[in-house]
Amino acid sequence: MIDKQEVKQKLLAIEDAPLEFTLVFSGKKSNKVNGLYKPASREIIIHNRNFNSDDTGMNLLLYTAIHEYAHHLHACSRGGTLSARAHNTEFWAIFHALLEKAEAKKIYNDVFSVSPELLKLTEVIRNQYLAQNGELVKEMGKLLLKAHDLCTGIGVRFEDYVDRMLRIPRTAANMAIKMFEYDIAPEVGADNMRFLAGIRDEKNRKTAESALIKGKSPDTVKIQVRNREKKDDDPLLLLEKEKQRLLRTIETLNKRLEEVNKELKKSR
Repeated sequence: MIDKQEVKQKLLAIEDAPLEFTLVFSGKKSNKVNGLYKPASREIIIHNRNFNSDDTGMNLLLYTAIHEYAHHLHACSRGGTLSARAHNTEFWAIFHALLEKAEAKKIYNDVFSVSPELLKLTEVIRNQYLAQNGELVKEMGKLLLKAHDLCTGIGVRFEDYVDRMLRIPRTAANMAIKMFEYDIAPEVGADNMRFLAGIRDEKNRKTAESALIKGKSPDTVKIQVRNREKKDDDPLLLLEKEKQRLLRTIETLNKRLEEVNKELKKSR
């Protein structure tokens, strides 16, 4: 039977904490949660009666402890406090990073790997649904781009075509086109493809795509992209980005001006 001091030492072996914390076994069974973190007192409380004393139960207890420890490390990064929304992107990135470290150090075993049936189902979902759904959205982007050119050719607005003929949100249509133009890997799934399509910098986008393919969680990748973009935001780069935005705006306005002139000629 694992004891609380051993659990604490395992947590510190995964990653050291800037601020001291206390780990408590409540000795109780809870139907609501397996554990909780109190930022004011820096206490991790584990309802140890929720877990069996076998290896599987102890591994699940460690999984819960790592989750609550992630809250503590998140609080440490914010000066010892947490916002009302504790389970945000930053938290999940910290938690998933801790799990990776714990697995690499053989401190914890992936809780999902104990079920061969679940692993088999995961492969089916990834290959037959996520990847194929991503491929379909990307192919739709290709067709939407063709529709855009056809609309331009007959002098009508592509946005009106999307609104009235396809009856889909313009943002969804634009994202699908970007997925095709950026040649985003369908295997990451349509939702992650939309996230990647929103990254303008090609290098950052490719790095994020590679991380997702290698198994990093979306929240982890989002934080990595956010940190890289912060580093990239030097004054000259910001001016260059503004220049590119202005050029795109000018291009859009020029296209609209051409459309207006065509409509004016027709009405005369």
